Amino acid sequence: MSDLITIARPYAEAVFARAVETDALDSWAETLEFLSVVVSDPAVADIIANPAVEHERRLQLLLDIGAERLSAEGQNLLRVLVENDRLPALPEIATLFHQMKSEHDGAIDVEVISAYVLKPEAENELAAALKKKLGREVNISSSKDPALIGGVKIRAGDMVIDGSVAGQLTQLANELGI
Repeated sequence: MSDLITIARPYAEAVFARAVETDALDSWAETLEFLSVVVSDPAVADIIANPAVEHERRLQLLLDIGAERLSAEGQNLLRVLVENDRLPALPEIATLFHQMKSEHDGAIDVEVISAYVLKPEAENELAAALKKKLGREVNISSSKDPALIGGVKIRAGDMVIDGSVAGQLTQLANELGI
């Protein structure tokens, strides 16, 4: 996964810089999301991964799929990604672009993992507390992981807050040298 991030980052940064320059952040966000979904489709992913399929054929397939949704710049991005065999990095490019866009908009994406499904009221309270602590708008996405036993794990950019029972047990074991 870290390899994909390394590959995707320069593309995401270039697209983001162009989107800011042309005041087209929302348009690019939609384009990248669309392309991410397309290349993640199992049938398309099989064609992309097949070394017997020529670059031009891959490109034409994707251009045909996105005919109504891709600007000239979106088509150029596809050309570059096809020529450099970077199509599998498109979902990661979209994710990195979204993070840059959120930061540019003064918001931060926060992932909340809990042992149980969070109620909307709990999510709203958590969002308000994080907004106060971080001084920015907060976009929360939550998921469930029963392995945490109880509590929550919060990821906001590089910051991780592990308030889970499993995390506390691991920390205790480390302190005891177990």
